[in-house]
Amino acid sequence: MTSLSEANTRFAYDLFQQLRKSEKENIFYSPLSVSAAIAMTYLGAQENTASEIQKVLHFNEVTEDAKGGATTAHVIKSGNVHQQFQKLLTELNKPTNAYELHLANRLFAAKKFSFLQEYMDHVNTFYLAGMETVDFVNAADESRKKINSWTESQTKEKIKNLFPEDSINSATVLVLVNAIYFKGQWNEKFDPKLTEQGEFWLNKDTSKPVQMMKRGGHFKFSKLEDLPAKILEIPYKDKDLSMVLLLPNERDGLQQLEDKLTAEKLVEWTSSQNKRTTHVDLHLPRFKVEESYNLEDVVGALGVVDAFSPLDADFSGMTGGRGLSLSKIRHKSFVEVTEEGTEAAAATGIAMIKYSSPVYETFHCDHPFLFFIKHNKTNSILFFGRVASP
Repeated sequence: MTSLSEANTRFAYDLFQQLRKSEKENIFYSPLSVSAAIAMTYLGAQENTASEIQKVLHFNEVTEDAKGGATTAHVIKSGNVHQQFQKLLTELNKPTNAYELHLANRLFAAKKFSFLQEYMDHVNTFYLAGMETVDFVNAADESRKKINSWTESQTKEKIKNLFPEDSINSATVLVLVNAIYFKGQWNEKFDPKLTEQGEFWLNKDTSKPVQMMKRGGHFKFSKLEDLPAKILEIPYKDKDLSMVLLLPNERDGLQQLEDKLTAEKLVEWTSSQNKRTTHVDLHLPRFKVEESYNLEDVVGALGVVDAFSPLDADFSGMTGGRGLSLSKIRHKSFVEVTEEGTEAAAATGIAMIKYSSPVYETFHCDHPFLFFIKHNKTNSILFFGRVASP
């Protein structure tokens, strides 16, 4: 039986393989945010709609319940995915002075549209999500602004305008939003005095100037045997979270690395056991990435089909009847990496060991690389990205 964090890592990989197909150079998203938002719809899904969502999110590997659906028996089943989400969200939201990490879920429901009390109770219990009523019929745009305002406040103003104009209308009956915010300082900061202009190679022949941060020190590091790449882990203060960098050996090696990447390898790399601690000379560019995605087609390509079809969608676990379907999945994300540390935010809205001898390894991120930010205790990937042009 797979853990929820492993299921989320597999989903992170699937999402990345879909997002790679776009023309965007840089990629940045929160797989956990997307997964949590869709999981809130899964809680109220039945029959084939539930089965499709369960398969795409790899929840069928977490729970032995093959049918899905939001019956009480399904929800209360031991080891159930919803209970694991409750544990994960509670763990991630634990207060600490070392960093800021905050995940929040909220449902915005249409006035005069009745949702089952059981569904509202479950979504509150397992996803710590409150429900607020808004007037989509008479005040769709005011409702949209209210949702955007909530998201903005949850992400320290980093995620603005999650739902753009005209994306919500009088037909909307429910909007589910997940917001995630992280701000952490490196366990050992980069000295700004050592930062200097350097070259970042976009490909074999073209480079651009960047502000290159530099630091020598002991890091968890390994050269990957089956991939032409190396991996390095930079811990944040208190070492509860880390940034993991995946750097191709060659300047133009990113495509090959992405082609050979598998979900299994990603699961393996999220655990720290395979990396030895080594003295490394690290160069990392300062970078900032902001992205926004419409994920309906992406999630559809992965296999969630019925949920978007007014005829086939079955979310009767939310309302007691049929007629609800998903219309939009919006995802916006932000990350900034500096000498001090990292600030990252994302939101998803769904309308409905021993030291080795001091041999220096070099890890110079002066060409395109992949990275992810993980919560070490739960092995959860919070954010995943590609930096092709800082």
